[in-house]
Amino acid sequence: MRLLGLVAASSALLASATETSTLKPPVLPLIVRNPYFSTWLGNAREEPWKKWPMFWTGSEVGFGIMASLPDTGAVFPLLGRPQDSLRSDSKQYSLSYPTYKGAKYDASTTNLTYSIPAPAKLADADHLEITLSFLSPITPTSTLRQSIPAAYLSVHVEGCFDVTIYVDVNGQWVSGNRGNIIEWRLHEQEPVDKKSEGLKTWKVKRREEQILTESWDQPEWGQLHFTAPYDVRHESGTSALLRQRFAKTGTLQNEIDGAFRGIMDEEPVFAFSKSFKLGQKTKSTSASKSDSVLFTMAHTQDPVVQYASARGLTFMRPLWKAWIPDDDDLIQYHYGDFANANALASNYSEQLRIDAYKSGSSNYVDIVALSARQAMGATSFSGTPENPLLFLKEISSNGNCQTVDVIFPAFPFFLYTNPRWAAYLLEPLIEHQMSGQYPNNYSMHDLGYHFPNLTGHADGRDEYMPVEECGDMLIMGLALVNSMSYNSDDEAQSIWSTVGDKTDYSAQSEKAFALMNLGTVNGIPHIDDSWGGGAKGVKQAKKWLEPSYELWKKWTGYLVEFSLEPHNQLCTDDFAGWLALQTNLALKGIVGIKAMSEFSDLLDRTGDAKDFRNISETYISKWQEFGISRDGSHAKLAYDWYGSWTTLYSLYADALLCFHPDITNKSSVETRPSEFASGGHKDQQPLQPAKGSNGRTPITSNFIPSSVYKMQSSWYAAVMQKYGLPLDSRHLYTKSDWEFEAAAVASRAVRSDILDRVAKWLNETSTDRPFTDLYNTEGDGGFPGPNFFARPVIGGHFAFLTLERACAGQAKSAMMGVFGDEE
Repeated sequence: MRLLGLVAASSALLASATETSTLKPPVLPLIVRNPYFSTWLGNAREEPWKKWPMFWTGSEVGFGIMASLPDTGAVFPLLGRPQDSLRSDSKQYSLSYPTYKGAKYDASTTNLTYSIPAPAKLADADHLEITLSFLSPITPTSTLRQSIPAAYLSVHVEGCFDVTIYVDVNGQWVSGNRGNIIEWRLHEQEPVDKKSEGLKTWKVKRREEQILTESWDQPEWGQLHFTAPYDVRHESGTSALLRQRFAKTGTLQNEIDGAFRGIMDEEPVFAFSKSFKLGQKTKSTSASKSDSVLFTMAHTQDPVVQYASARGLTFMRPLWKAWIPDDDDLIQYHYGDFANANALASNYSEQLRIDAYKSGSSNYVDIVALSARQAMGATSFSGTPENPLLFLKEISSNGNCQTVDVIFPAFPFFLYTNPRWAAYLLEPLIEHQMSGQYPNNYSMHDLGYHFPNLTGHADGRDEYMPVEECGDMLIMGLALVNSMSYNSDDEAQSIWSTVGDKTDYSAQSEKAFALMNLGTVNGIPHIDDSWGGGAKGVKQAKKWLEPSYELWKKWTGYLVEFSLEPHNQLCTDDFAGWLALQTNLALKGIVGIKAMSEFSDLLDRTGDAKDFRNISETYISKWQEFGISRDGSHAKLAYDWYGSWTTLYSLYADALLCFHPDITNKSSVETRPSEFASGGHKDQQPLQPAKGSNGRTPITSNFIPSSVYKMQSSWYAAVMQKYGLPLDSRHLYTKSDWEFEAAAVASRAVRSDILDRVAKWLNETSTDRPFTDLYNTEGDGGFPGPNFFARPVIGGHFAFLTLERACAGQAKSAMMGVFGDEE
């Protein structure tokens, strides 16, 4: 696979999204950057002016956009319900509605397009077309850009008559309590050089901020920055009065309301307007012209979280401040960086589109496009370039911090997009537990009861999922090590890992994953150095594992004792309740033990490697006796629950970690006897096999037999429901992340069937929140209770793509070989 060029024309933002999108989900992302900067179009199957945009919880967010035609006095709502402030019987303007042409989206962009008819005097002219383009860029080659809590709104107009665009926001962006008093100001910035523009920025915040506090999951600290070019008009004031005056005059007054008050006390709004002179001065009155204006929105917080680090409870600053210490400088940088951010995001979106189409279908293109911003939208970058960290909120289910079994299903997205970010997710958990602040001998469930307070569990009384979390951590750890272990760019787990400086800078920092060597690629600055690869990758993996080896070994020891026959406990599907002897959970723990043998081998702990390898192989044989039905047709939900069945999504880890060597062992080095000095005499051959280029001994036999894969695939085909594959025999609900992991290791026919049914569900579901991962496979496809939405676990939808890049790119053919599928 060849990585697309990093530089693209700025128009690609509009073009790429327009070429995609066949599915019609109930909700679309507008501005989604982190758990507190997360605004969505909640009625995506209807006109965008039917409801206000919403925070991920469903709470309204004040975000209104209108268009005004100076030639006729007609005013058209485009987004939100600003028309509620206008009179339908006014003699000074007329309230009209455009034709909504629909939404298009890709991984970073959502475009909403409208058509407005020409005035009567231009009856033969084409309609005016307006596109609102919302860009929350995913930039896998630039962690600096990804860490910036800001997004773009570009408004594109094309036609032959004049139009003025109006945009306003209110205080609901900075507090979840409508009674809180807010304050605001307009900040004007001069151009810093000949290439930059002068800017106007509305700055809005609570008068009395409450650091690290939420109301209904919305932040009670931080500042909104709403920015426009210097030549726009501005005004703040009471929402109804300001919108009515704009409707009457078609402009804003460049005035600032100085009466600070509550968010809904004579609701203050902060507006910009931009006039486009598209009318022709020539005889050809029907010729169209096009123009655009760029707005940006940012929500800055410092600190972003508090974290029980090795040095104690610490207020954590945002990562971007390591490079851009001042908020105003950040706004200037972000605004001026639009072309670069757009190019990088377009590159990612287009490569994702190509990969997803090859892997699945146009439906899969849309599903992963919808999943990308949501996966990133649960995270906040922090730390320093020497030790970058990525903090995660368990959105909507309970608000836990850095939940291991939420990171785990999201991991395929991070492995495909940027494994570096996956490492930054694991680091806070490892640092905290290595510091001795967690008392149990198994991995913790999370780093704190509720985000943004990652205060740990010194009493050890976090949610009880010991086998789950130990297995998850070991599987993710080996997947991360594997992502560093490739010999050529074509073999990399993520193609974006290979971009940037390939120099080995490991000696510069004590940390294995420092981000201290940003460079310039194809004229775009602040590009990360490459991730892993060759000897650099092996050294990087060892440097990461060595200090924490005893922690990983402790978790493995717990699995040795308790994973083969798990006692009564929760697994990641905790909503389904406690259960002993869970077949899928046991398999996860056993795969975790096998993963530990690879860690030991890499670090030359040959005794440990042999022991854990032997134990895992013994356990997997026993597991087949315990967990598979008597007729050999499927895996049981629990060893002692006869007549039950389960989605065996833990099979995915076996494939992802390259434990099928008969096909996936391409990267291993097979040493021929003639290469030895003895001429290959059997008595002179090495006692241990030679290690491969990945620093480990080649795996020479399949860990889980192919027959188990075939068995489960056939079973899935038999139990499929209207909207997909149920989680297990207890209920008709499913988890979409596990569906995709199960489908990734099933036959092509079953994989396609699951994909099509999930797509059908997405088009028809009655759910009304951002992409849920838990839904009913029958009826109206609604929430089964509990209601999960906007969660990062839908990163699991990338399971197909991640597996196809695993094992030096051989895992896809491995699965095809298992099922006899053809390319």
